[in-house]
Amino acid sequence: MSTIQIQPLSFETFQKYGDFVQLDKVNPDKYQRIGQPPVEFYPDLALQNLGSSILGVSLCRVFPRDFKIEFTEHHNTTEEGMLPLDGDVLIHVGASAEKSEDMKVEIFEVPKLTFVRLKIGVWHHAAYAKGDQPVNMLILLAERTYHNDCEVENYHFSFGKKC
Repeated sequence: MSTIQIQPLSFETFQKYGDFVQLDKVNPDKYQRIGQPPVEFYPDLALQNLGSSILGVSLCRVFPRDFKIEFTEHHNTTEEGMLPLDGDVLIHVGASAEKSEDMKVEIFEVPKLTFVRLKIGVWHHAAYAKGDQPVNMLILLAERTYHNDCEVENYHFSFGKKC
């Protein structure tokens, strides 16, 4: 079994795959704010290229499991957004390459309430729950991406046991 160091998210290490915003850390010192309490609005915290005019809002529930990558996927015309709602997760990513076997895997820890935007072509698949409870993930994709813009390949790689 290969060992890969799990990395915390940082803008420097993650920028080749996309970007992220920690929603529980949004404040007027760092982001544009419209309005004052009792209603504040923080527009355009992250921008996502959908390649389509219709946004699909989906839920992916990930359960604790061994940290084995069995599949990886990428999208050719849309970016993907993911937001762990009630727990921390681990995600695998690989830079866009013609074949998954050319991919160098990196693993990132994504804290709950951190919205991650994956660029077009970035290899990835379902997140891994960190801990012993399932984690609900909000997934934002162009409508029906999973049907018409999702190349899935077998990819066998282990990076440890459940936390």
